[in-house]
Amino acid sequence: MSVLKTDQIAGLVDIPDDARIYFEHPEKQIQNHLTVRSSNGDILHAEVFVVYHNTSRGPAKGGIRMAPDVTLEETAELAELMTWKTALVQVPFGGGKSGIRVDPEKLDRVTKDSILREYVHLMKLDLIAGLYVPAPDMATGPRDMAIIFGETHMPESVTGKPPRIGGLPGRNEATGRGVATATRLACEELLGKDISNVTVAVQGFGNVGSHTASFLHGLGARVVAVSDIYGGIYAANGLNIADLMKSDNRKIQDRGGITRITNEELLATDVDVLIPAAAGHVLTRENASNVKASLIVEGANAPTDSEADEIFMEKNIPIVPDILANAGGVIASYVEWRKAKSGSLTEATETYEVIDRLIEKAFSRVKEIAMRKKASLRRAAWALAAAELVSTMQDRGWM
Repeated sequence: MSVLKTDQIAGLVDIPDDARIYFEHPEKQIQNHLTVRSSNGDILHAEVFVVYHNTSRGPAKGGIRMAPDVTLEETAELAELMTWKTALVQVPFGGGKSGIRVDPEKLDRVTKDSILREYVHLMKLDLIAGLYVPAPDMATGPRDMAIIFGETHMPESVTGKPPRIGGLPGRNEATGRGVATATRLACEELLGKDISNVTVAVQGFGNVGSHTASFLHGLGARVVAVSDIYGGIYAANGLNIADLMKSDNRKIQDRGGITRITNEELLATDVDVLIPAAAGHVLTRENASNVKASLIVEGANAPTDSEADEIFMEKNIPIVPDILANAGGVIASYVEWRKAKSGSLTEATETYEVIDRLIEKAFSRVKEIAMRKKASLRRAAWALAAAELVSTMQDRGWM
């Protein structure tokens, strides 16, 4: 079943019947099995899921997720979100995703490297041909992308690499930069508030959440609550984000004598802006009524269930959707991919400038459609992305 509900964007954009078939059915779903010997000599087996949702606009683009509970269905959902995300911000990629069903907490570096090398062996023809361009996702990062590059010997075969081996300065912070930019725009244009006068709660303090909090703190926002999988912390006068980011891998609740809160309490914090920046499906029918924020910005992919979405519309709480808010990562991936092909050099400030420009352009278009058609930002974003994809498939002669 498609993430995009065509009935919800009826009246916003004309979707030909042929296009609906492409929307609802991924181009390719691969289910592989990898087996490696771990560093202690044990045999480790893992399922691998790779989904290409739509490649009419370019190679499938999407990160590699490692999780003990990842499924083919989840991977397909995330691949589809990448289709809409790339179309909305108009970068020449399609939608893809990989999931490796393994618990990353139980992997040492040697074993993880072995898994990634075996993943490349399974996918090498697609990677070498440029059909799929992976990147970091949950439990994978630049070091892991370096392993993939080491197996393909092609800098354009993967993005999110360390800068010293062809990666992009600013790529690690890119998704957080985009979320922060989208938050600033939404505060100014939807809440009528300068970013320096808002309070923010960020659920998730991994790559996306921590850099989002850091950029917002730098813009003058008061970040009063953050959390990780184990729980969160709260300070009414604002948290020192720079100090929190300097800390090691300890739980967020162990990083200072600040008030401890649960993740559910963070979601219900009385703030101007709530940013779910961790896993998907954290805002549900059960907890949506507890949300007190005036604005939600989706740093994570699919953090809001459809029933919660309806509740927020009834409460007049605008949501900046994931395909817009967290598109900074794929924008930076495009810059890195282009750089790998051309050999050009890019500074971090240039990366941020491209992210800001494309996020601002997409936000303006989404807001204009939403206001003119009296639709939610999510439906407006879906409509624009769908229209872009339809036009591309028509240009390709697919329809």
